[in-house]
Amino acid sequence: MTTSRREFLKGAGALVVSLGALSQAMGQEEQHGQFGTHPSHVDPDKLDSWIAVNANGTVTAYTGKCDLGQGIFTAQTQLIAEELCVPLHTVKLIQCDTAVTPDQGSTSGSQSTPTNFNVRDLALAAATAREALVSMAAAHFGEDAAHLTSKNGYVHSPSGNLVSYAELIGAKKFSLPVNKQARRRSPSEWTVLGKPVPALDHVALMTGTFEFVQNVRVPGMLHGRVVRPPEMGAKLLSVDETSVRDIPGIVKVVYRRDFLGVVAETQFAAVQAACKLVCKWQPGSSVPPQETFFEYMQQQPSHDELSVDSGDVPAALAKAHHVLRARYTYPYQMHGSLGSSCAVADVKAEGATVWSATQSVYATRSCIAMLLNMPPDNVRVIFVRGSGCYGLNGADAVSFDAAVLSQAVGRPVRLQYTRRDEMMWENFGNACVVEQSAGLAEDGSVLVWDRENWVANRGSRPGYDKPGNVISGMLLGYGPEPLRPSPAKPPAKRLRNGSNTVPEYVAGCVGGACSGSGTVKSERVLTHTVASPFYTGPLRSPLRIQNTFANECFLDELAAAAHADPVEYRLRHLRNERVRGVLQAAAKAGNWHPRADRILSSENREAEVMGRGVACVAYEGDNGFAALVADVSVNRHTGVVRPVKFTIAIDCGPISNPDGLRNQVEGGLLQGMSRALIEEVTWNAKRITSVDWTGYASLRMDYEVPEIETVFVVPENVPATGAGETSITVTPAAIGNAIFDAAGVRLRHLPFTPARVLAALNESKHKGARSA
Repeated sequence: MTTSRREFLKGAGALVVSLGALSQAMGQEEQHGQFGTHPSHVDPDKLDSWIAVNANGTVTAYTGKCDLGQGIFTAQTQLIAEELCVPLHTVKLIQCDTAVTPDQGSTSGSQSTPTNFNVRDLALAAATAREALVSMAAAHFGEDAAHLTSKNGYVHSPSGNLVSYAELIGAKKFSLPVNKQARRRSPSEWTVLGKPVPALDHVALMTGTFEFVQNVRVPGMLHGRVVRPPEMGAKLLSVDETSVRDIPGIVKVVYRRDFLGVVAETQFAAVQAACKLVCKWQPGSSVPPQETFFEYMQQQPSHDELSVDSGDVPAALAKAHHVLRARYTYPYQMHGSLGSSCAVADVKAEGATVWSATQSVYATRSCIAMLLNMPPDNVRVIFVRGSGCYGLNGADAVSFDAAVLSQAVGRPVRLQYTRRDEMMWENFGNACVVEQSAGLAEDGSVLVWDRENWVANRGSRPGYDKPGNVISGMLLGYGPEPLRPSPAKPPAKRLRNGSNTVPEYVAGCVGGACSGSGTVKSERVLTHTVASPFYTGPLRSPLRIQNTFANECFLDELAAAAHADPVEYRLRHLRNERVRGVLQAAAKAGNWHPRADRILSSENREAEVMGRGVACVAYEGDNGFAALVADVSVNRHTGVVRPVKFTIAIDCGPISNPDGLRNQVEGGLLQGMSRALIEEVTWNAKRITSVDWTGYASLRMDYEVPEIETVFVVPENVPATGAGETSITVTPAAIGNAIFDAAGVRLRHLPFTPARVLAALNESKHKGARSA
């Protein structure tokens, strides 16, 4: 931890260094509210905090956004090469190390691209550096800077003179602020951005040479294991340290409040000790039964929030020609990372270094400092990629655990969770209930939409000061932020749809101004947040996928009631041109034909029937746009749903890397398919029971992958948006709508397991028989 930014840069051969003062300006203040950043010793307003030109002409760049497998490492490297006009191979990108990189908050919410590719942060810093180098060259040549150009790490003049960046910067720092007015290179000028550059880490990944956090080894390293409570809410009463004394290599049993762990010379010894250690726990309270959990949620005290409320919903429903109601439920789901979470910590009296797969190095640094009773400046957190998560798996919790164990023994400790540790105690994606009502006019158009949802919540990202938002911090005495029940206040003055609670088809009118995507002006959207018995947190498309599933399936129900084609019906109620654009593009590419009143005849006895469904979303209201046409088959005898083809249109503004974007889209579709058809957390009265790959199933390698066709929609003169969570968000809804189109049954609870499909088919058959 004694390594300073200056020493780090000297070791890398960089000539540009900075230990800027705490920032109070543009980037820091603006990001504080949106991304939760704090002032740090790396000043984001100073150019030297972002860019260094090295003696050999290479460039070192620094980013606070890390690559979790989404390809942002390659895209950010392309961004630097483009804006600085240097060859791609000359850029070295340092990501998420609290000793040297700026604090850009958490790598989450599809914010890496908006943060670094729009007019600020990395892009603006690189543009500032390019203009500064051109100005230096102008002085060097004695020529007008307006006539000079940059290319391949050199500045060229019309007279034929050229000078390298390395020659210009010498041993000096830029010593300049980031120029807010620096000119960005437009997409028409791009030579590196916008190109299908292969991911820069693929060779290492495919040859087994890529270093994950699980591969980190440091001298003198010991191995740790945690011993978690046997059930939810259990409290540690006593520990018998003598029960493990005979295990060769045991170093120490560590316990603090309800936290318990062991440290040993070898991983095998740590495993043995964790299994053999005798301890007593005070039992926890019972967990609500899973079979009635959604009803339980709706009966709990809640913190309420109105997103929109036109004030006339009851009256409008009373006047409607036809009213429809539906209830949708979404289960807890988990990250289920293929490799369990791991961290390595080296805690000494003077400071700590932690190698972690956290998405929030600065926030993790602050929480670890709290747990160790150490100043944050004495803690260094270095991001090393771990198992893919796209949300909050065990990466933060295992980092806290490793640090506590290391401090207890005064030596480096590597800690890797067991599968059970990971799956029982991670922060699950929220369980939700959504009740919807809508009133239709005589022509079938939606006049009024009333939406009420319940969200089970406990914990989340720890941020800078809430280590108790994950299991490790709670066991150490930092409880999660408590739920404070309260009635809903009037909606905010401007519609904020960050969780896609508000359907695309309502106008979002607040105080006379409408900022939603749709035409329906009689509207109410009320959210009840209730206390969850389990830890929850962001899981790819957090709450967006749950809300979009309910909204898009209900819109399909309204279209069926109106005897309207689902695509035409959506377009009739949409006014956002970017949502309309992706919907029309997906329908065209998918060769969509009108599907009004296409319900399977009960006399059709084919075992396998085909159907098509559609769904669309403006992710978070304005952070990416997607529409999906899903072709699926439904086996009426087995209940198996098999996606055959996905046709998806994506609009995320200017595309930095088409191959990377396509990978993100396809990965999101497959994960969405897994969550729609297979994944569900289970529990009994005391504990989580889905603690292995038998109890928690997900998409397997031998599953038949559907054909995927991706269409990019790129409007002119729009900013870049996120892309990592758009395709997954629409997948469950499109599949659910396709099941209805194929088999005539509406499934309103995920996942669409064969048992649930068969139950719906049997219920439909019996209803038909009673009607006859």
